Amino acid sequence: MDYNPFSPEVWENPYPYYAELRHHNPVYEVPGVGLWAISRYDDVYTVLRTPQVFSSAALASASLGDLSPWQPEAPPMISSDPPYHTRLRKLVNRAFTPRRVASLEAHIREMVQRLSAPLATQDEFDLVRDLAVPLPVMAIAELLGVPPERYPDFKRWVSDLVVATTAAFTPEAQERIRQSIAEWRAYFQDAIAGYHKKPGDNLLSDMVRAEEENQTLNDEEILSQAIIILIGGVETTTNLIGNAMLALFDHPEQMAMMRANLGLVPNLVEETLRYEPPVVGLLRQATQDITLSGTTLPTGAIVMFLLGSANHDERKFPDPERFDLMRNTEGHLGFGYGIHFCLGAQLARLEAKVTLETLLGQFPRLARTDAPIPRVQSPFVRGVQTLPLVVG
Repeated sequence: MDYNPFSPEVWENPYPYYAELRHHNPVYEVPGVGLWAISRYDDVYTVLRTPQVFSSAALASASLGDLSPWQPEAPPMISSDPPYHTRLRKLVNRAFTPRRVASLEAHIREMVQRLSAPLATQDEFDLVRDLAVPLPVMAIAELLGVPPERYPDFKRWVSDLVVATTAAFTPEAQERIRQSIAEWRAYFQDAIAGYHKKPGDNLLSDMVRAEEENQTLNDEEILSQAIIILIGGVETTTNLIGNAMLALFDHPEQMAMMRANLGLVPNLVEETLRYEPPVVGLLRQATQDITLSGTTLPTGAIVMFLLGSANHDERKFPDPERFDLMRNTEGHLGFGYGIHFCLGAQLARLEAKVTLETLLGQFPRLARTDAPIPRVQSPFVRGVQTLPLVVG
């Protein structure tokens, strides 16, 4: 079996390819692509926990940096290494506190209710379009201090920025994306300037005034972190919600168990993160010769570590292809591990929990339509573009 992470066949269902890699080619040089695929749990774990050996600088090639006018002077955390990454993470962590996330729960519940109420009066709705996208857009907008009247602009910027990171990005879309980046940058530059004069109660303002060991974030660093929070915070949550509901529809016995006990929703979130994680692979670059599973990677090798494969490794999770709400998911890598563990993991968990509780509790006869479910076209993320549902 030939594995190419940029193949539409792999995007449709990567798991048979992952199994083949784990069993026969755990460190696989992808022909003609210029990268190595790392598929076993222990090897992926090694990549994640040794940033001094596997540098995140490789991510720069997948950034938006060549889409002028967004030319960041400072790399975002996701594509930086210690000690620069350590400084950024400390400062942003002080702004992205558990207290701030917890304080959003009541408002997130209100958002979900506001979005879901009209759906109950319809025969059908699209889970992605009508709930899984607008909820995290609204939550991240509020977190960053964007006023409600700018939500439509914010949603458009997010949509264009997400397209720019997927295979759906085409030359025809480039000018539209450039315009969205220009508008996004202008808006946040003005907001940052305003918060320097008068702080507000939001994440962007917190980053402006964040201090750690007498250091601060400059405005370019704040812009770089904000765009990653924006894209990651929306796309990860959207895909987590869609993947969870699709997995339940594909496993009716698990759906019945869930409907009988909504207290299992946290289990559903964690098993989805293992079984169908929103991010299935990311890139690193080897800084030295390193041997994994008997194969030596040369210095400079670009590696794609497959979180989706690691989470299906039989050595870590027995019977991994089975979706099981009662599984012990401890150690899954759905949000990564180590210094690059997802900054917004708790917010994504909270948004998914509230949304899934609402859907399963308020729509007892919810069912899939017969429409095909198109997958997100990306080697790095796993999600659905649409998920049409019948209210029943």
